[in-house]
Amino acid sequence: MRKLLLSSLLFLAAGSVKAQYNTDRLIRVGQSALYYEDYVLSIQYFSRAIAAKPYLYEPWFGRGEAKFRLDDFVGAEADCTEAIKLNPYIPVLFELRGLCRIRQNNFKGAIADYDKTIEYEPDNKSLWYNRVLCRMEDKDYERADQDLQVMMKRWKTYSQAFSLKAELCLQQKDTIEGAKYLDKSLELNPYDGETWAVRSMISLSQSKWRDADQQLSKAIHLKPTNANYYVNRALARYNINNLRGALADYDKAIELEPNNFLAHYNRGQLRVQVGDDNRAVSDFDFIINLEPGNVMAIYNRALLRERIGNIRGAIADYTRLIEQFPNFWVGLSNRARCYRKLGMTAKAEMDEFRIFKARIDKSNGFQPRWSKSKIRNVRRRSEINFDKYNQLVVDDKANVGHEYENSYRGKVQNRKVDVDFMPMYQLSYLQYANGVKSYVASGESVDSFNKQNKKGNAASHAAYSTLQITCNPKSLDEQTTKSYFAMIDSLSQIIQQSKDLRRDKDVLIQRAVAYSVVQNFYDAENDLSAYLQVDSLSSLAYWQRAVCQSMLEDYDRSQGNNQQFKDLRVLGDLDKAISLDHSNAYLYYNRANIYALQKNYSKAIADYDKAIDLDPRLAEAYYNRGLAYIYSKKTEQGIKDLSKAGELGLVDAYSAIKKYRPKAGK
Repeated sequence: MRKLLLSSLLFLAAGSVKAQYNTDRLIRVGQSALYYEDYVLSIQYFSRAIAAKPYLYEPWFGRGEAKFRLDDFVGAEADCTEAIKLNPYIPVLFELRGLCRIRQNNFKGAIADYDKTIEYEPDNKSLWYNRVLCRMEDKDYERADQDLQVMMKRWKTYSQAFSLKAELCLQQKDTIEGAKYLDKSLELNPYDGETWAVRSMISLSQSKWRDADQQLSKAIHLKPTNANYYVNRALARYNINNLRGALADYDKAIELEPNNFLAHYNRGQLRVQVGDDNRAVSDFDFIINLEPGNVMAIYNRALLRERIGNIRGAIADYTRLIEQFPNFWVGLSNRARCYRKLGMTAKAEMDEFRIFKARIDKSNGFQPRWSKSKIRNVRRRSEINFDKYNQLVVDDKANVGHEYENSYRGKVQNRKVDVDFMPMYQLSYLQYANGVKSYVASGESVDSFNKQNKKGNAASHAAYSTLQITCNPKSLDEQTTKSYFAMIDSLSQIIQQSKDLRRDKDVLIQRAVAYSVVQNFYDAENDLSAYLQVDSLSSLAYWQRAVCQSMLEDYDRSQGNNQQFKDLRVLGDLDKAISLDHSNAYLYYNRANIYALQKNYSKAIADYDKAIDLDPRLAEAYYNRGLAYIYSKKTEQGIKDLSKAGELGLVDAYSAIKKYRPKAGK
């Protein structure tokens, strides 16, 4: 009995340890999936951990973060609340819940969470920044000003505090004081896109359209993915008669935010002005689908439908307006005209009689007409005035488009069913960091370039850093981003002052690589093309230009555009680079990636073979060749290559092996 009891206790203890281990592993795997942005999978792991041990706060928090990434803010807030109940001493729990509440416009609740977080982390300026934004959204300007006074005293070089103070002054109609704080903010940090955007709001309010255009151009250069900046710049360009530029800005805003009301509405108005009536109708169709009761959009569409010959559609739109505004005499007149075009004389006469009766009433002092003062102006979004039907629209509230500071930024990527190939190798200033710690990415052509520039003239060294070779570089933090923008400006100055571009041509490559690091592949490609005009035998320039073109094409492809022709340009650059540097493993690897993207797996495998022959420790080549074999229905060979990639340190290979390993019994 004693032995049996001892055995039972040991069994229970072992079971307890195993359960603990399994739960901890679930949490770790969930966190790993969260790190690699596989949010749906991470929710599954965290849910299992919660089912096993609902009293642990970590899985509740992890699942809340995954839901936040998936824009499920209600579910994320609920999970964060549960985590806070279990452990109310973790500041990040309150911070994430505050962000969830912000996304639901619950600013009072977010302020309460930031109050709690600041109790634990009083020196975290990002928390103060977010709380001020929430107070401003909640129109608690007095307490927002108190917080800003504290921030400006405690962090005297924190430019965002001065920028927010300037915006607060603008909210209170004090543009002179606001301009002073903006100047201070830009003095501290000339690379803050939001500050330039706030500065542009002053110019827009004062009708200084050219100044606003320049300021917003700087904001867009620094933050090219903010749709509000393009919408505001389009307004400035419209007022300086740059209609082509305004249309391009509205196109870009819609590309970034497909449901952007102002961009669609105003683009429709501009298309009317340039005579593009059919496409203008499509913009107003979108607006009416988005807001079925938007009478100004309905009126504009009615006029356009009549103009392009869709008379019945125009009558339907006029009828909707007349039902809502029975005294809309212009609408009645237009509908009568449409009825006559269709030969519906009786209905036309009924509308015309109503107008005739209204004129008699007016002569007796009834139904005064609306004012017809026509100026080149804009109307507020909520304003209904049919005399302003052809004017651009601005939001009822000036919108700079702030980003709350947090560690939870990011969007869910549209993932393919199959595992993705590892990305191309590229030139960078960031060292190789793909988890393969034993591998150092290097090449003779890059080493030669670096040595040559160290021996060059002093001018080229002012903003020079050593070129590196990397694959899938990590995102930059704010401070590092600033340093790269400063580097680009310094290199630009060298190029502008150069009297002999052939002598200083390598500065173009340096700036192109800097542009690539901050993901400005458009300007990087331009610099590399300019370099190749000077030196057409540079394998590095062809290499990096192929990478830039490929990155741009990936984006276009995600928008549903056919990129077959552009793929040929990438292959052409890689072919040229290989002919100039035929012992470079990374060039064969990159070309293989393009073939793999085209599903030409036989050519891809041949190039991966060559890359591996030149560099047997190139883990990404084994990984991608493994996938190419698998997609060619050669699973066994593919698993071997994936195993080799894992052996070399590429941990993603094991996930791919698990996915593609043949199931038992099959």
